[in-house]
Amino acid sequence: MYWEEDKAQEPPEVGDEVVDLAFAMECRALPVDHAWALSQALLGALPWLADEPLAGIHSIHGAATGNGWVRPEDPAALLQLSRRTRLTLRLPGARVDEARAALEGNRLMVAGQPLGLKQATARNLSTQTTLFSRHLAAEKAFVSEEALLDWVAEQLTALDIRPRKLLCGTSHDIGTPQGDIATRSLMVADLEYDEAIRLQQAGIGPHRLLGCGLFIPHKGIQSLSG
Repeated sequence: MYWEEDKAQEPPEVGDEVVDLAFAMECRALPVDHAWALSQALLGALPWLADEPLAGIHSIHGAATGNGWVRPEDPAALLQLSRRTRLTLRLPGARVDEARAALEGNRLMVAGQPLGLKQATARNLSTQTTLFSRHLAAEKAFVSEEALLDWVAEQLTALDIRPRKLLCGTSHDIGTPQGDIATRSLMVADLEYDEAIRLQQAGIGPHRLLGCGLFIPHKGIQSLSG
């Protein structure tokens, strides 16, 4: 008898074509809805961000609700930040040194709040096969969650990613001078390793500089209330 067990696939080495560059920061608080102001401040220091299709700015999420503290619902309310909070940019690896040189030691004003940037650390994208986007935007409004997920499936297929498990979470509006942008959180599960890396590199949908369509590792199919 010939019997060969399936071998667990080993995670591949992740290159530095696209990486996350995380800055230690000095900032006591930011408005809950700070994405637009943050993007404008960073574009002032890194104007080339607007022309980099793979670049993105992760929103500064801060602490989740817990231990008697309730995360503010009011978009204008101040979100208290700890020393462990990081400002993270998703960048082509070739842009890392340029971004680090421009931002380390720099001080930005974000919605009237001073934000000092300190040492930056570059880290490769994750090989976790469940990914999460806090804010997913589309070019048009959808009449139902099912229609939105159909659109997501189309975007994944265009990236040569087979949709297996998709789960929408909370709704959130991002304020801009041109009007609010409606977003939903989204989890994509059961990816292959190469698919997970590709999804993090490419993202889905518009407004990457407002933190939309950027995917981060997620532990599994759990609550998407964050």
